[in-house]
Amino acid sequence: MTENLIEITNLVKVYGKGEIAVHALRGVDLQVQRGEFLAIMGPSGSGKSTLMNILGCLDRPTDGTYVLDGEDVSRLRKPRLASVRNRQIGFVFQSYNLLPRLTAVKNVMLPLLYNGHQNLSDAECHERAVAALEAVGLGDRAHHRPNELSGGQQQRVAIARALINNPSIILADEPTGNLDTQSSQEIIELLHQLHEQGATIVMVTHEPGLAEHAERVIFLRDGQIVSDQLNGQRRKGGKL
Repeated sequence: MTENLIEITNLVKVYGKGEIAVHALRGVDLQVQRGEFLAIMGPSGSGKSTLMNILGCLDRPTDGTYVLDGEDVSRLRKPRLASVRNRQIGFVFQSYNLLPRLTAVKNVMLPLLYNGHQNLSDAECHERAVAALEAVGLGDRAHHRPNELSGGQQQRVAIARALINNPSIILADEPTGNLDTQSSQEIIELLHQLHEQGATIVMVTHEPGLAEHAERVIFLRDGQIVSDQLNGQRRKGGKL
């Protein structure tokens, strides 16, 4: 087992061709160790969303390599890429992305259903989803639908869903962007708890106060990493 969970080398992403080509990433090199908490920052158009999409196996690079947990996923076909995405990556989105007609526990179960239950029975899937909700402090909200939950509670459901397959990495894209200050604090404290339990977390954010909670911060500009620093100011459980 290698020390680096993620190894990216000379990553290039170009949208379009010729005069209308947009170079979203321009030769990015990046390594993320197992158990690391990394924040990605940068202005609009810097390439951070493109990088996040490639890290999440939602898109493939134009050039360069992306090795995830020892496997080069750069050129995988879409079905195989979808399998890697479902098994190894847990997503937390700014907008939660919960299905409104499903209860919290059924939303959390979805990744298990997408990969054929992992040889689990329906009852075992339900039990695992309830345990994931209990782990994020929502065991008593298992049968509530999203419209019956606060924004912070919906994001906790999304985090439980991200954890259900025991992923190699959690990708959090502006995880507190739609939340008030109190709910934001609760979510970042939950991310800290997951990190302290050994989770590898990569978080995209435009908020310096949120980035301070990561161990390491990289800053993108014009498709390139312009700074990569350890965050000496991070305080576990600190305030936003």
